[in-house]
Formats: sequence, C-alpha cells, structure tokens
Amino acid sequence: MRMTKWRPPKIKKGVYRANESQISPIGQITGSGYLDKKPSTVPTRQKRVFGKYALVYVYGGQGQYEDSNGHKAAVGPGDLITVFPEIGHRYGNDIEGWSEFYLVFNGPVFDLWREHGLLDPARPIRHLEPVSYWLGRFESVLGTSAGWSPPIVEVCRLQQVLADVVTSTQKNRQHDDWPLRACALLSADLSKKINLRTVAEELHMSYANFRRQFNLAIGMPPAHYRATRIIDRAGELMHQTQYTDKQIAHELGFYDEFYFSKRFKQITGMSPRQFRKSLP
Repeated sequence: MRMTKWRPPKIKKGVYRANESQISPIGQITGSGYLDKKPSTVPTRQKRVFGKYALVYVYGGQGQYEDSNGHKAAVGPGDLITVFPEIGHRYGNDIEGWSEFYLVFNGPVFDLWREHGLLDPARPIRHLEPVSYWLGRFESVLGTSAGWSPPIVEVCRLQQVLADVVTSTQKNRQHDDWPLRACALLSADLSKKINLRTVAEELHMSYANFRRQFNLAIGMPPAHYRATRIIDRAGELMHQTQYTDKQIAHELGFYDEFYFSKRFKQITGMSPRQFRKSLP
C-alpha cells in the first residue's frame, strides 16, 4: 500500500445525517460525517459486522485495516475503505491518529454494483489522490448543508462518484489518471461553453481517440457527460434556490428557458416542473 506524507486541507468540520424520513426504492444514504481519532496505543476492538455498506475515506493519519476475508493492510491519506454488510472487519488509528470522512448506505442498486464486481469484497481498499479533490467529491454526494436532497438524488450522486472511483483505479488504463482528469475538465465552468478538442489537447490525446476512449471508460460520450453534469447542477439549483427556469437557464448558459426545459427532460426523463414537484 502506497503511503504519502500529506497535510490535511482546511475543511469545514461537521457531521451530516441523512434524511431518513423518506425512502428511495433503489437505496438511501443513512449517515455520513467526519471522524477524528486521537493517537492511541490501545489495540483495535474485535471485528464487527456492520450490516450496511460504507465508504471510509482517510485524509489524515495512519492505521491498519483487517477483515474476515483475510485482507490486512496499512492505510493512510488517500485510501478508501469499502465496508460490506456481512463481512467482519476492523480498522483504525495507530500512534499517529486518524481522520476520515464516511458515507453509510444501502439498497438494491448497490447490491447490483456488487453483483457485477464494481463493489468488490476482494478489493476493499483503493487509493485515490489528490486527497483534497476526492474529499470534496465524497462530500458533494450530500449537496450543501442548506438542506437535504431527496434520497434518490443522493443515491444517483453517489453512483456517479463510485463510477469515477472505479474508473480512476482501473489497472489497464492507457494513462493512470486521464479519465479522472477528463471528468474534472468536463465538470468545470458549467456556465460556459467548452471546446472538447481543447480538452483532448490538455489530455495529450487526439480528438477522435479522446471521444472513443472516454466512451469506453465512462460509458457515455464526453459531450453527454458534460450535459449530464450541467443538468445535475440545474437540479441542485432547483432544490437549493427559488430560481425560475429562466434564471437557471441564464446561470448555466442556455439560450433560453425553453431549450433548457427540453434538454432537462431529455436527460432526466421529466420536465423541470415535474422535478420540482418531486422535491420534498
């Protein structure tokens, strides 16, 4: 396991709790937050069975991970631990302390990810850097602290992050991190038009090869990925603000609210009005 020396970013500490008053038929996030453990020489407690899935992203300190499948490894900043419902495990800090951000979740959609090997008990630890970027990605699953998102929205956000995790840690990529960098470039400046040829140049790829390889790695063309990220941002604005369709269209660079409404329905399967009615 690769270990790196790293200073934790300046982040706003807090504990988030999922809105458990509503249930999504495909799954839900039931808890999340930050956890800091002080340096300790006390041995980690016995293995426990958690009963749910969890992602634990370590952003400070050092420690150990062990599970009932025989996996045992040192972990540190940038390591993502995946906890499975029925697998006994234990992890925690050593004399250097431990800082983590965690997400607890369950539901049939995540069982499907596991069935197809995308959540793999044989690979409970993945390494993700840069730490500040990935910490922000995991935090973004819950949106902002201004209010709760509908459970189905949080589940979809988590699936997007999981897709990027799987992509960024694949062993047989042409370049170690190009899909991650491509997604970051395509997710930037959502209010402005983007030149896909320029993105390909920044990745040192031809335009044709970029489109082909991105589609293979992510499962959709880069233009569609960009459009999906824009519409995802539109949904966040509907939930977090009182913006009209016209204001959101202007904010995200659409020609007018009618074209925005058309694109929103093409991507989400519902009109902006229908989406607003589904919000709590």
